[in-house]
Amino acid sequence: MTNAFDSLMPSAQFGIGEVVRHRLLDFRGVIFDVDPIFANSEEWYEAIPEAMRPARDQPFYHLLAENSDSTYIAYVSQQNLIPDEDGGEVDHPAIDGLFDRFTEGRYRLRSKLRH
Repeated sequence: MTNAFDSLMPSAQFGIGEVVRHRLLDFRGVIFDVDPIFANSEEWYEAIPEAMRPARDQPFYHLLAENSDSTYIAYVSQQNLIPDEDGGEVDHPAIDGLFDRFTEGRYRLRSKLRH
């Protein structure tokens, strides 16, 4: 059964363990957490140029990200993510701590972290 609040909340299009790519910037990553709506600091949000600033009322994803220069953690709105068509693994040092293995284009969360 759904309530009125549920119908107002956009649902997540991507799941934990999926490999995604940023729609505008040149990086990709594996999702390790999802916020149903924006849950970062106001300073972080205001630092995004207004013309590119995403709406707050959509899912935001925490990524173990990589680009050609480095690895890092990224926080990205749903509107700025697309599926990664490369299908390969992400090279991030924190992956082994969260995920067991990479199969069929996605990572499997370690069993001790699932609930």
